[in-house]
Amino acid sequence: MMTEANRLPAEEITNTATYVTAVEELLKYRFKNTKLLEEALTHTSCNSSSASNNYQRLAFVGDAALGLAISSYFFSIYPDVDCGKLTDLRAANVSTEKLARVAVRHGLYNYLRRNSPILDEKVKEFVIAVQHEAEMEFYGGVMKAPKNLADIVESVMGAVYVDCGFDVNAFWVIFRGLLEPIIMLNMLKEQPQPVTMLFGLCNKDGKQVEVEHRKEGDKNIASVYVDGQFIASASSEHKENAKLQVAKAALKELFYDPYDKMDVELVPSQKKKTNVDFSPFQKIKMDVEFDPTKESEGAKQKLNELCGRKKWSKPSYRIEKEIGPAHNRSFTCSVQVSIGESVLSVTGNEKSRVKDAENSAALAMIQGLQESKVS
Repeated sequence: MMTEANRLPAEEITNTATYVTAVEELLKYRFKNTKLLEEALTHTSCNSSSASNNYQRLAFVGDAALGLAISSYFFSIYPDVDCGKLTDLRAANVSTEKLARVAVRHGLYNYLRRNSPILDEKVKEFVIAVQHEAEMEFYGGVMKAPKNLADIVESVMGAVYVDCGFDVNAFWVIFRGLLEPIIMLNMLKEQPQPVTMLFGLCNKDGKQVEVEHRKEGDKNIASVYVDGQFIASASSEHKENAKLQVAKAALKELFYDPYDKMDVELVPSQKKKTNVDFSPFQKIKMDVEFDPTKESEGAKQKLNELCGRKKWSKPSYRIEKEIGPAHNRSFTCSVQVSIGESVLSVTGNEKSRVKDAENSAALAMIQGLQESKVS
């Protein structure tokens, strides 16, 4: 969910004390040496910057600090997971795409001293693209994230790490709340990469996949062919992002869900939205083993299974409300399910984690469908 903090300011903040205080409030951390934070928030384009007082050095150490902290975290909570999977988890959670979304979520670019209209425009385009994402993008949306956004997060991390005496535990306490729910701290199973899934699913069915790439001006265009038949096409300024988007499009076109391998039915995008009132719908046979009298971590999975069997579109979730500071935040989520020409929308209870809030919404949807009357 985007907030006022995510929007670019009308003009650059020039009062050093103002942005130092604002970022300290965001972090819930008071710097002993505020010069570190000033350095972390100074872009190389700033007139006063030099090789020693812009954010690059602190971004270097912040990247290392985050890698160490998140490695220690996964090592501790997953004692039976092998080194290969731990490496994959770390890589997935410290990617440029993830950290750029952290910067957008908390409006960090607003506090960066810079003198680069080109960078401003790229960041603005990315912020708008993120605002229009229907759900969390695990590998990147339609626009590739500007690396500078991830650099800002890493440089601020580096400033804190140095200021707290290179104490990785103190560092992690400060930043864990800010990183959730963008990075998957409580998610052992990383979402499969769409390109890999496309090849895997098609090869399993004995089908041959080809991804062709061509340049048209400043655009990279990727197209997918299965057994020689055109399936989908997508474009981007970046080659890898074009391949990512066309893989997602091809998976949907082939009725594969890109995240949980569930077959889905494509439905028209123009829908009537209905909140909570299930009365116009026939009573749904709930052929799933689920106890609706208590909340369960399996609610989302059960709702997915039900929608898959009924050939409804995949449930989509949205954060409706966020309450509290970054270190003690709670969330309320809604879930939408398309049925025929209508969309059912239900909001769940307030929870301390996005995952739990989504499960609460899924449970409410299941209960509503169970209680719906025969028309």
